[in-house]
Amino acid sequence: MSTVKFYSGETIPLEMHKVRIVQKLNLVPIERRLGAIAEAGNNTFLLRNRDIYLDMLTDSGVNAMSDRQLAAMMEADDSYAGSETFTRLETRIQDLFGMEYFLPVHQGRAAENIIARVFVRPGTIVPMNYHFTTTKAHIVLNGGSVEEIIVDEGLQVSSDVPFKGNMDVGKLQQLIDTHGAERIAFVRIETGTNLIGGQPHSLQNLREVREVCDRHGLMLVFDASLLADNLWFIKTREPACRDMSIREITRAIADLADIIYFSARKLGCARGGGICTRSQDAFLKMRELITLYEGFLTYGGMSIREIEALAVGLEETMDETMISQGPQFIAYMVEDLARRSVPVITPPGGLGCHLDAMRFLPHLPQAEYPAGALASALYLVSGVRGMERGSLSEQRGPDGSETFSNMELLRLAMPRRVFTLSQVKYAIDRIDWLYRNRDLVGGLRFVEEPKVLRFFFGRLQPTSDWQERLLARFRADFGDSL
Repeated sequence: MSTVKFYSGETIPLEMHKVRIVQKLNLVPIERRLGAIAEAGNNTFLLRNRDIYLDMLTDSGVNAMSDRQLAAMMEADDSYAGSETFTRLETRIQDLFGMEYFLPVHQGRAAENIIARVFVRPGTIVPMNYHFTTTKAHIVLNGGSVEEIIVDEGLQVSSDVPFKGNMDVGKLQQLIDTHGAERIAFVRIETGTNLIGGQPHSLQNLREVREVCDRHGLMLVFDASLLADNLWFIKTREPACRDMSIREITRAIADLADIIYFSARKLGCARGGGICTRSQDAFLKMRELITLYEGFLTYGGMSIREIEALAVGLEETMDETMISQGPQFIAYMVEDLARRSVPVITPPGGLGCHLDAMRFLPHLPQAEYPAGALASALYLVSGVRGMERGSLSEQRGPDGSETFSNMELLRLAMPRRVFTLSQVKYAIDRIDWLYRNRDLVGGLRFVEEPKVLRFFFGRLQPTSDWQERLLARFRADFGDSL
């Protein structure tokens, strides 16, 4: 994208694409939204798309494809084995990442499953800059544990630190000194820390982590699902990288990793995923699980058409105008909300705009899931569906005790090249109104609580009649408006 200053003085991100296929949206009345969120058990994952206006739940699998991607899908070779389609994707992976071996999987968590099954053993530790829900679940399922050693600034909600997703190298060394390198299954870096505001890491930090891994013979595993956003932040925020091309930054990152895995539902704007490595030994260990859990080695559970789209999408990720669109729209939203004193995570990160529910709803204790309550309230007053990224996204300890998250965030994802600026402005307006009426928002409590990944399909109910009171205030201020 380009940032253009208008004659009026306003500076806005200017879309560098045009819309050629459209999909109809619905904005149902608030009374229907109240019924819909009740039917969904106050879990935005369980809402039906027919009741949603702006779907900001995730950027996973909902990014807009380009015309070139759609055209490529018609060229697919659907041979079960030896497919030319797979060869085209493999060649693109080798070109961009410089890694000889590639294993396809049906999505990112499938890659996590394969990697955890091969390399995690009972009692081993996986240090990381921050966990993701499914990543941690796979590691724990295989008997390992997670140690989060993000820099201290990573958990500060308001900051001007450009790389809050950096790993604390000193803490990594201390962890190794305490437990011994033999206890470390591998070191994991997540690009664009998902659960704490999509905050990026720097290329320099990755180099420093690599040096520690080399000293102790440790494998560095890199989750590249949100690589596109992080490439833009490295290019624009890291002075030493400003003269590097996006392709050069990509290769510099890849050269530091032993294994790269990704969700193509995010990276490449398709649906699928993959594991890349230059180690034949690691490749052979993981390969036998692909056919067991995913599919044959030339499709790995992916549609052949999606593989064609992914090969094109990865190449398009090298285009600055493509990868800048999400971060610039997110920055516009974050900065506008901050000007209105709405509490948001700063600096703007990737993936989406993140509302700080603990400052938005300071009257709610974490035991009443403020981020989940905020997600429910925002849907009610706007039809905008976000995702809770707080204590609901954790799970209880073995003794049944609640695990409270470091942050209580409502993530409003910005799928790439999907929303218009007027739609973003609508979301900003309704968030602003909700913040002015935040005293009406109450908490939630579980009525159906799964033991694992409860945020996906658990059900909750309000602790009072706060939703009805919020609806009444909305009607008083907006009249018959949707």
